[in-house]
Amino acid sequence: MIAVIYSGSKTAFWKLYADDKIVAETSTQGLNPYFNEEKQIFAFLNKNTTLINNAEKIKKIYAFVAGTRTKSAQNNLKEILEKFFIHSKIKIKDDLYGASIAACHHKSGIVGILGSGANCAYFNGKSPQENNFGLGYILADEGSSNYLGKILLKNFLEEKIPDDLKAKLESKYNLDRPSILERIYKRPNVQSYLSSFFDFFVENRKHKFIEQIIDQGFEKFLETYIKPTRAKHQNEEIHFVGSVAGTFQDRLRLVAQKHNIDITSITKEPIHNILHYYTN
Repeated sequence: MIAVIYSGSKTAFWKLYADDKIVAETSTQGLNPYFNEEKQIFAFLNKNTTLINNAEKIKKIYAFVAGTRTKSAQNNLKEILEKFFIHSKIKIKDDLYGASIAACHHKSGIVGILGSGANCAYFNGKSPQENNFGLGYILADEGSSNYLGKILLKNFLEEKIPDDLKAKLESKYNLDRPSILERIYKRPNVQSYLSSFFDFFVENRKHKFIEQIIDQGFEKFLETYIKPTRAKHQNEEIHFVGSVAGTFQDRLRLVAQKHNIDITSITKEPIHNILHYYTN
């Protein structure tokens, strides 16, 4: 049995494959080592019955995880997983590598991630090229779900949000200024908290104010990530991967068209393509 994992900072998606078919699939909290210590990772692995029941059967694991760009981060996470999956040979790459495989397979291309976080790279058909992106939810992540959540809360606190949306936010999340500031500045897992408002964007996707926030996020992503990368690789196809890109691909394509950017593909859940890549 093999396992394929694709993990952003918020959620990790798992697929277990044996006898030419998917035998189980599940999700856990994201594995990003910047946000999770060893005991935290063990805690949510030990709460997942699918993984517990199959841990000793899994012989190979291909994991693509946000926050594992460096060899040291990859090795640290590998050592943690080896203690749970005791019979597995484990290979770990960052989520950008997984996204590139999902979007391009063996071909070259420009790959943008828009999920809980944001990133972009030129993929030469073998590996993503080194870049200065991937700075995380505090310094960057423009257009991601945690970025959208941050802008939504900022507008709420500055009383710039329309009354109908304000009422919905207050009703759904029981929000007020003290609780928001305490949650952001005094508690852990801020990026997950910010991303938790993504459902609100989905539920209110046709509201003009929500569309405006989404479009502005995509504008920033294109200016910050895609345009500089395309300038260096002008003839390459452009691909997007991730939940935000997939959910709001109509808005993403509209914004891209304004900048004369053609999008070749948008993959909402890359784990399907990654599994196909490693089992065929």
